[in-house]
Amino acid sequence: MGSTTSCCVSGSPKLRRNAHSRLESYHQESDMSREETGCNLQHISDRENVDELNMEYNPSDHPRASTIFLSKSQNDEVAYRTVREKRKSLFINNHGTLRRKYSSCSTIFLDDNTVSQPNLKYTIKCVALAIYYHIKNRDADGGTLLDIFDEKLHPLSKSEVPPDYNQHDPEQKQIYRFVRTLFSAAQLTAECAIVTLVYLERLLTYAEIDICPGNWKRIVLGAILLASKVWDDQAVWNVDYCQILKDITVEDMNELERQFLELLQFNINVPSSVYAKYYFDLRSLSESNNLSFPLEPLSREKAQKLEAISRLCDDKYKDVRKAARKRSASMDNLCGIRWVPAILS
Repeated sequence: MGSTTSCCVSGSPKLRRNAHSRLESYHQESDMSREETGCNLQHISDRENVDELNMEYNPSDHPRASTIFLSKSQNDEVAYRTVREKRKSLFINNHGTLRRKYSSCSTIFLDDNTVSQPNLKYTIKCVALAIYYHIKNRDADGGTLLDIFDEKLHPLSKSEVPPDYNQHDPEQKQIYRFVRTLFSAAQLTAECAIVTLVYLERLLTYAEIDICPGNWKRIVLGAILLASKVWDDQAVWNVDYCQILKDITVEDMNELERQFLELLQFNINVPSSVYAKYYFDLRSLSESNNLSFPLEPLSREKAQKLEAISRLCDDKYKDVRKAARKRSASMDNLCGIRWVPAILS
């Protein structure tokens, strides 16, 4: 394994770097040059810590990097002015009643949406809105238009593609209907929608392409196809998507999946921290665009369920707290951890 002629080398193509990347490759000096060994492949020791992209341009891999869709939505000044005007109306009385719901001493309002169990309908709406901002605020040059995602070369229906198919941006409702149709027919979960957005932004970063009116449907389809197979235990087969989209062939779906994976460098891992970041950024996007999740009053049954879950978590970590209390402290650190019961009045 330590020899420069080791067979443990990577034959996958190197990931293209963004022009703004500030990475510097690390090359370990070896006694024998590659010309002497007759091997031009990169040694495994030279690949350590090389494939990490700049966090600023790779949000789908690093939890501290800002998501692309949230940044593009904040750059839309016209939309933001419209949203601010709409949000002002939420605080204005509507025939003597407030439109926004507030919690009180007698009633607590909660939305049926958590990071572990997102609301399917509103999560799809938020993902469609994120895709809409990706298309609307894409780069001026348009990036590279790959053939596998070109809707004119690989149409999803038998209807003729108009000549200006790549000129008109789709509306948010059109994107939502397309995604909702796939999720409803394939019975996919809300978590799969969040992973779909992660894979979409990872594709745009890795392949250095932009999503535009001429390729957004096939990019979204490939991301949903891959997310459903990675996330769901009972994945939808490619032939099942051919039943949803009647005019697409299985061979086309297989080729779309294969090239999508190659462009992702087969990196389909989604850390829990990245998933949580995309979830909360989608919530921020919904609040800033007047797309609030529905609030419902906390019922007695739901309160009892939350109390039971809290009791289970308390019993689960009770042994951990006992072990922490019994832990001995050295003389160098006389200030130990004290567990003080809280008094609720």
